Amino acid sequence: MHRLNFVVALAGAAFSAASALAQTQAPSWMMQDILAAAKAEGTLSVYSSVNEQEALPLWKEFEEATGIKVNYIRGNDSALTSRIQIEARTGQHAWDALVTTNVTRMPAQLRAKFEPPLSKQLDPRFQDPGKTWYGVYANYNAPSYNTKLLTIDKKPRDFEEFISHKEWIGKVGIDAMEFPWLRAVITHYGEEKGSRLVKRFFDEFKPVPVDGHLALARAVGAGEYAVTPSNYVNLVNNVASSGAPTDYWGQDPIAVILGQVAVNRNAPHPTAALLAANFLISKEGQKAVSRVGRLPVRTDVPPVPENAISKLGDAKIYALEFTPDEEKAWQKRFQDLIRGR
Repeated sequence: MHRLNFVVALAGAAFSAASALAQTQAPSWMMQDILAAAKAEGTLSVYSSVNEQEALPLWKEFEEATGIKVNYIRGNDSALTSRIQIEARTGQHAWDALVTTNVTRMPAQLRAKFEPPLSKQLDPRFQDPGKTWYGVYANYNAPSYNTKLLTIDKKPRDFEEFISHKEWIGKVGIDAMEFPWLRAVITHYGEEKGSRLVKRFFDEFKPVPVDGHLALARAVGAGEYAVTPSNYVNLVNNVASSGAPTDYWGQDPIAVILGQVAVNRNAPHPTAALLAANFLISKEGQKAVSRVGRLPVRTDVPPVPENAISKLGDAKIYALEFTPDEEKAWQKRFQDLIRGR
């Protein structure tokens, strides 16, 4: 072979090898066919209820991999929903992606239909059949207790067995907005039996409403309450990791509330938003979610701690979502039970 041709061939082979290596090292979520267009959009505006300590490290990974600047706006679920609706009425289109547990309580016409390639790897229960949202993290609601105040030799297998423990009367706390748990109980047992069981629980045990799942997890860990029929597993684990004597178990039913990602139908940066959604549900993104203390929605990504979900055993899981009207109805029903109506 002529020396020049040999050098050209060698250079071509080296370039091909380098390109192949770059491809193998690219994250699984990196959609090369849209990356240039996403970068050209320049920025990505994310509205989310996830606190900055958890969210910013996650989005930093996305920024470093893509070069796309993320504008992160944090607020509680109701505040974000109100802000989005006001923006829609006034013709503003400020947000690109929404990450919250409140996605389905936002008008459906504001959400784009989209399909990240990696959505095929998600549990069908953890994504919208209509393709307007995808699960990012899961809040599993399970009973928890103070391990110093209670010794439970045989943990209840279901809620009906839970309320057979009369020795727990007067020692129970519950989140003041735990209407998803109520819906899970009614769904599991049926309207007639479920209603009878929850009424008996509120009449006999008189659970004390606590403002927020984190406050409840801390209160149980501190011994203010001995037990609760439902709280976020990841928060119980967080409190336990600080040394508090608290733990949880799996019993029927387990309500699961998903943190979901949606894309604005009129997103200013739609390509970047699609890429971001693919990142969040990817194996790499889910590992990042797990590292900051949330429970992943992918079965091939271990949670922290590793037994956080498997510890629930074969308890029946209900992944719940609410329209605005459903939320109001279930909230009222739960509040009526607390007030003894």
